[in-house]
Amino acid sequence: MTWAALSGLLAALLLLLLLLTTRRARRPGEPPLDRGGIPWLGYALDFGKDAASFLTRMKEKHGDIFTVLVAGRYVTVLLDPHSYDTVVWEPRSKLDFHTYAVFLMERIFDVQLPHYNPSDEKAKMKPTLLHRDLQALTEAMYANLHTVLGDTTEAGSGWHEMGLLDFSYSSLLRAGYLTLYGVEALPRTPESQAQDRIHSADVFRTFRQLDMLLPKLARGSLSVGDKDRVCRVKGYLWKLLSPARLATRAQRSNWLQSYLLHLEEIGVSEEMQARALVLQLWATQGNMGPAAFWLLLFLLKNPEALAAVHGEIEHILLQAEQPISQMTTLPQKVLDSMPVFDSVLSESLRLTAAPFITREVMADLAMPMADGREFALRRGDRLLLFPFLSPQKDPEIYTDPEVFKYNRFLNPDGSEKKDFYKNGKRLKNYSMPWGAGSNHCLGRAHAINSIKQFVFLVLAQFDLEMINPDMEIPEFDLSRYGFGLMQPEHDVPIRYRIRP
Repeated sequence: MTWAALSGLLAALLLLLLLLTTRRARRPGEPPLDRGGIPWLGYALDFGKDAASFLTRMKEKHGDIFTVLVAGRYVTVLLDPHSYDTVVWEPRSKLDFHTYAVFLMERIFDVQLPHYNPSDEKAKMKPTLLHRDLQALTEAMYANLHTVLGDTTEAGSGWHEMGLLDFSYSSLLRAGYLTLYGVEALPRTPESQAQDRIHSADVFRTFRQLDMLLPKLARGSLSVGDKDRVCRVKGYLWKLLSPARLATRAQRSNWLQSYLLHLEEIGVSEEMQARALVLQLWATQGNMGPAAFWLLLFLLKNPEALAAVHGEIEHILLQAEQPISQMTTLPQKVLDSMPVFDSVLSESLRLTAAPFITREVMADLAMPMADGREFALRRGDRLLLFPFLSPQKDPEIYTDPEVFKYNRFLNPDGSEKKDFYKNGKRLKNYSMPWGAGSNHCLGRAHAINSIKQFVFLVLAQFDLEMINPDMEIPEFDLSRYGFGLMQPEHDVPIRYRIRP
C-alpha cells in the first residue's frame, strides 16, 4: 500500500470516528448528554486538567447523572451515593470492571496474564490478608517499621530535616515491602537490618521514579525522555522483584507465596511474574505513604487534634507498662481501641482519597436510581462513580466539607459516628476511600494497621514539626485524580528528632 493510499485510509477512519462521536443524540430515558465543543475530544482536556472541578461544573449543569464525551468515549457519570450500590454489585455480564483493569495493567505495568480473572485472584488472595495471616503481617510490619525508622534513630539525637511526604512514603513503602516480600535473613541481626535498610531504600527510590510518571503512563502522554526513563526504571524493578531473587529472602509473607503459586498455576512466565510483582508493589503500598503524609500534616496544622491523638497514645503506653523501645508489637485489640485516631484517619481519607470507580457497560440496560428514577445506559459506554465529590465533599452530608475536623466521625460519647444523611435518608456509603462492592480493597485491614503503627511510632518516639508552621496545606497534584490517594503539588519541609 502506498503512503498516499495509507494516508487516505487513515483520514477516512478519522472522519468516520468524528462522525460517529458527533452524530450521537440523546435517546428517551438516557441521562443528559454533553458532547462538549471539540469533535471526538469532547471534554478530554477539561477532564485531564482537573477532573474534580470539571465534574463539579457538570453536576451543577446537569444534576447527579450525565453523559460526557471524553476522547472518543462516552462516559456516564453517577454522583448520587444512594445509588452507588446499584452499580458496584451489578454482575459482570452487565457492568464489568475487568476489561478496564486489564487495559491499565498492560498500559502502565506491561503485565499480560493468561486466563486472567480478577475475581478468582481475589478469592485466592483474600485469606492471606485476614485472621492469623493478618496478625502475622501486623507483627512483621511493626518490626520492619522499627528497622526502617532505624535510619532516623541512628542519625543522632539532634534535629534532622526532610520532606514530610518523603519521610512518610519511604518509611511505609520500605517497611511494607520487607513485610510482604521478605527480609535479608533470620534471625534479625544489626548487620541484616542494615542490609534491609539499604535494599529497601533502593526499592523505594526506584519505585518512586515510576510512581511519579504513572498519570502520564495511564494517559499515554509520556515524552520521549520519559519513555526512556520508564524503560530503565521498570527494568531495574523487574530485576529487584524477580522470583529468583525473592526466593533467597527470609520471612516472605503467605500473601507472596500464594500469589506466586497462583501465577504459576495460570501459566505465567518468571519474567511476567516479576512484572506482576511490581504491579502488586504499587497496588499494596502505593497509597499508605500518601495517606500517612496527609494525616500527619493535618495533625501538625491542628494542635487540638494532635493533642487528642497524643493523649490516646500516652494512655496506651501507660497501660503497656513498658517503654516503646521494648514493645515488639501493637496487639490488634489496641489498634482497634483508638477511636480518636480512627476519626482522624477517616477525616483525612475523606478529604484526600479520590479514586475513580469504573465499569464498562456490556449490554444496553436500565439503571434504577435510589429516588425511583431510571436511566438507560448504552452498551460500549463507560460508567464512572467519583465518591470524592459525593459523598465525601458533599455539603449536604458534611458541614464545611473542605475543613478538617478531627472529631467529625465521633459521637458525643466517643463512639464511632456512622449516621450521615442526604435527602433525609441515611447513607450506607458515606465515605469510600477503599472502594466498594467487588472493588473493595482486600488489604484494607492491613493498610489501616500499617498506617496506625507508623503514626503511633512517629508520635511516640519523635518530636515532629513543620519548618514553616505558617505554610499553607499544599494543593493537590491534579494529575493524580483517579489513582487513589491524592499526592501534594509539593512536599512539606519538616524537622524531627528523637524525643529525649
